[in-house]
Amino acid sequence: MSKIRVEHLKYRYPSSEKLALDDLSFEVDEGEMIGIIGRNGAGKSTLCQAFVGLVPHFYRGAYGGKVVVSGLEVLKSSVSQLARRVGIVFQNPFTQVTGSKWTVYEEVAFGLENLGVPRKEMIDRIDYALQLLGMEKYRDRHPFDLSGGQMQRMAIASVIALQPEILVLDEPTSQLDPQGSEEVFRAVHRLREEGMTVILAEHNMEKIARYCNRVMLLDGGKIIDFASPASVFSRADLTRYGVVPPVYTRVCRELNAKREGSPHFPVTLEEACEVLKGR
Repeated sequence: MSKIRVEHLKYRYPSSEKLALDDLSFEVDEGEMIGIIGRNGAGKSTLCQAFVGLVPHFYRGAYGGKVVVSGLEVLKSSVSQLARRVGIVFQNPFTQVTGSKWTVYEEVAFGLENLGVPRKEMIDRIDYALQLLGMEKYRDRHPFDLSGGQMQRMAIASVIALQPEILVLDEPTSQLDPQGSEEVFRAVHRLREEGMTVILAEHNMEKIARYCNRVMLLDGGKIIDFASPASVFSRADLTRYGVVPPVYTRVCRELNAKREGSPHFPVTLEEACEVLKGR
């Protein structure tokens, strides 16, 4: 079942003469985890913001086409209405921290309080979100005493506690060390297994290849490709669009080692090991 439907989406920022998104059409099914890749300025963040209504309601500008998320048409719905269906985590956690709470626990509770969630349910949601992100031991810490990585995981926990049907993450691991990044991806993967639809703009191609079931390649606001990780990362022209394939794909390409019966190269460590052992 389609959870997101985009039809001929076009968008231009008020201060620009160039389209940031140029005639995008696609669908995302319920429970999918979609990776969005491309060079800086390709339109990744703009598309993420279009899912939650910040484009066009907050940024204004010229907007055309249609975006429907979880049954709500973005242009005809308020940001507050959309926030009950879709949650977004930004690259910089400082943009999501309220600055008005004294503990991590209170910060995660903020959105639930505004929605009037009953106390018992609120506690259960907060405990679950903190545990999922490995943040339960920091529950009594002041938010601004956290490291950048810890603050980002707190921001993600705040969104997860709201239990959105769709989770949008815009470069969520850019400030995390490898261990913190892996914890976030495992948590998001678990949410997807539980039925949540996930949209992820991310610079770590190895993580995209491992966890996403489809990958969208953007360039100049246009969709260049939208297919499986193996198909997209096996493109010979990928670097032309500012994207470096996963290291396992690059090694196998140099050795011309493809998966048996497939035109594509391996994209994960496990796939590469299997193909290379076979040789």
